[in-house]
Amino acid sequence: MSGRELTLGAVLVRLEEREREIAAQAETTREQITQLTARLDELGRAAEEVRITHKTLLELPGRQPPAPPAPKLPDYPAYQQIMAVFAAADTPLRARHVCEAMDLEIAPNNINDTRLKLKRLTERGILVEAEQGLFTQPRS
Repeated sequence: MSGRELTLGAVLVRLEEREREIAAQAETTREQITQLTARLDELGRAAEEVRITHKTLLELPGRQPPAPPAPKLPDYPAYQQIMAVFAAADTPLRARHVCEAMDLEIAPNNINDTRLKLKRLTERGILVEAEQGLFTQPRS
């Protein structure tokens, strides 16, 4: 018999040691699960308290939910000019009409460029496309 061969007794001893190690790790893990479950319950209760407080405050008489921030207008002068046109208009406008009001040459490039700007303003919520190609300011 060589030194590398294990006897049945040695194998059984190693298996028992490994079994004890696994049992100890399992117990430690169970304790951690118990602690984490308790912490999760605490957080759930705290979140519910915050939801109830939030709901109660919103239901107070005279309390209005905060208004969303106004959309930011791009910093380019063309957008300022476009918004001035809409401020003076009492009906929805097409890109061509905006070009005319801004004294731009009625050329396909100018109309398309203006239409793109109108679409960008629509994406930001500054304008509304009432129907395809017809833009207006949102109603207050």
